[in-house]
Amino acid sequence: MTVTQVHRPWAADFDALRRQDPELADVLLGETRRQARGLQLIAAENFNSPAVLAALGSPLANKYAEGYPGKRHHGGCEYVDVAERIACDRATALFGAEHANVQPHSGSAAVLAVYAALLRPGDTVLAMGLPFGGHLTHGSPANFSGRWFSFVPYGVDAETGLIDYEQVWALADKHRPKAIVVGSISYPRHPDYLAFREIADELGAYLVADAAHPIGLVAGGAAPSPVPYADVVCATTHKVLRGPRGGMILCGANLAERVDRAVFPFTQGGAQMHTIAAKAVAFGEAEAPAFTTYAHQVVTNARVLAAALEREGLSVVTGGTDTHLITADPAPLGVDGPTARGRLAAAGMVLDTCALPYGNQRGLRLGTAAVTTQGMEEAEMERIAGFFGAAVRGESTGPEEAAELAGAFPPYPVPEGH
Repeated sequence: MTVTQVHRPWAADFDALRRQDPELADVLLGETRRQARGLQLIAAENFNSPAVLAALGSPLANKYAEGYPGKRHHGGCEYVDVAERIACDRATALFGAEHANVQPHSGSAAVLAVYAALLRPGDTVLAMGLPFGGHLTHGSPANFSGRWFSFVPYGVDAETGLIDYEQVWALADKHRPKAIVVGSISYPRHPDYLAFREIADELGAYLVADAAHPIGLVAGGAAPSPVPYADVVCATTHKVLRGPRGGMILCGANLAERVDRAVFPFTQGGAQMHTIAAKAVAFGEAEAPAFTTYAHQVVTNARVLAAALEREGLSVVTGGTDTHLITADPAPLGVDGPTARGRLAAAGMVLDTCALPYGNQRGLRLGTAAVTTQGMEEAEMERIAGFFGAAVRGESTGPEEAAELAGAFPPYPVPEGH
C-alpha cells in the first residue's frame, strides 16, 4: 500500500495542514501508514470509525464546558449539553445502568474519581496484585492509589492461573477493606462478579469493577456484565468498545451525585466535549447488531489465536482466554518477553509485555480487537500465529508477510481510484 492509498478519515483538510505545518503532517501520515502496514495486536488498542474520528475533529473541541448539562459555568453550552445528554442516555441504555458519567478523560481518571467518591486517604482496598494483572491504579506505589490508600493484593492459583477466590475471601476477612476492586489488564478470563459481590456484602464493602478491558465485550453481549453486581463500574471507551480514548463511570442512582461531584469539581475541570460527542457516536455504534457480531468474533479470534500460539510452542496463561486478551510466556522457546517483543516488532507485529504470575519474568500481552475490526477471522488468526512463532524463534525474515496480511484488510476504506 502506497502513501497515496492510505485513507485519511482523521483530517478532511489534511492538505491545508500539510501546507501550514508539513513537519507535523508528516508525523500524522507516518502514523497512519504504520497502523495500516502492520498487525496491531496491542490489547488496549482499536480503530475508531470515521464517524467517531469526525466527532473528535469537530468544532466541539473549541467549547469550554465546566459542570454538567444545564449547570455549566460557561455560556454557550446549549449544543454541548445535548451531546452530553445523548452520550449519557446511550451509555445507560447500552449497559443497563441507572447513571452514567462520561466526562472522565481516561480510565485512570475514572478510577481516581471513584476512589474519591467512596474512600478517604488511608482506607484499605483489596485489589488484584500488579504481578497477577492488576492495573497501576490498583495499588502501585508509583501511582496515586498506592500513595493514598492501603492496598491489599490478591492473586491467582499457581497451577491454573485463575483467581483464587478462597484467598480473596481470607484476605477480605482479615483486612476488612472499605472497597474491593475486581478487574485486570491481563487476566484473560471472566471474573465471578457474584462471588465478589457476596464477599463485599459480607464485609459491608463497596464493590468497584474496573472493566476497562471487557466493557466493549459487555456491550456486544460477549462477556458478563458487572453492572448488576458492582456498586460502581469504571471503564474506558476505547479498547474493544472502539470509541475515543477516554473513560466513563456507571453506577446506581444512590451514588450518582457523589460520583458526579468526584469527577467535577474534585478531580477534573472542563469536559472535553468533542471526546464526549465521539463517545456518544461509539455508544450508538455499539447498539447496532453488527457490533454484537463483532464482539463475538473478537472472542472467537482470541481463542483460535491462543490455541494456535500454544501449538507454536508458547505457554498461554490459564490455557486460553474468554476475552480479547491473551497472555503468553515465550520462555519455552528460549526467549524472554522483551526480546520476543522486539523480534515481533521487527516482523511487523506490535504488542505489549506484561508481568507473569509467580515470577519476575515478563511475558507477552496481545489482543484481537483491532485485527477483528479490520475484518480478520479464524483463518487469519492461524496465519498470525505462524508469523508469531517464526518471529519469536528468530526465523522471521522481516515484516513483509505481516504487511501483506494487514494490507489485505485496510483499517479504513481506500478511496476509489487508488
